[in-house]
Amino acid sequence: MTESALRERILDATAGITVGGGWAAVSMGKVASVVGVSRQTVHTEVGTKAELAEALVIREVEHFLAEVVAGFDEAPDVPTAIERSITRVLERAADSARVRGVVAAAHGADTELLPLLTTRPQHLLELATATVRGLVAPFALPLPQVRIDATIEVIVRVTLSRVMHPTGSPADVAEHLAWMVQTVLDALPRSGRARA
Repeated sequence: MTESALRERILDATAGITVGGGWAAVSMGKVASVVGVSRQTVHTEVGTKAELAEALVIREVEHFLAEVVAGFDEAPDVPTAIERSITRVLERAADSARVRGVVAAAHGADTELLPLLTTRPQHLLELATATVRGLVAPFALPLPQVRIDATIEVIVRVTLSRVMHPTGSPADVAEHLAWMVQTVLDALPRSGRARA
């Protein structure tokens, strides 16, 4: 078994335990038992339980980022891309038992997941903002990069907040954020809005 395959099996087992019993039910020994390896092997592969939590959350974020990329695919403009992407992300969050398990665990007591998702989400924000920044770049928007970056960060933070605390339908949330982006772009010169 390759190292990456073992890591995926460990994360799959962790997600399954989290969905079934919350993060409090996760122990390195239980994960090892589900995977069929020693506890030391789990520690060697992922580190501490806190690092396991971080790896699990980051993997879920990477799945969300794949939805963001799909939302930008063939989009004619940034507001359309934003609306499609956010809709896809929030629908995935609503439909995923794994995500619901992680979110439910993050709202429980004595968990390493809540800080990862709320008070210190540096890794998550860096992954998400870098991805969106790369997807927005071909549109060559006539805005200073600092303004583009700030707007992307706001959109990412609001979307992550809605994953954690769903309010409104995915389509409604996405439409509101896309409207905000469109409102800013409507105030700009006509050039530079389409893909470069």
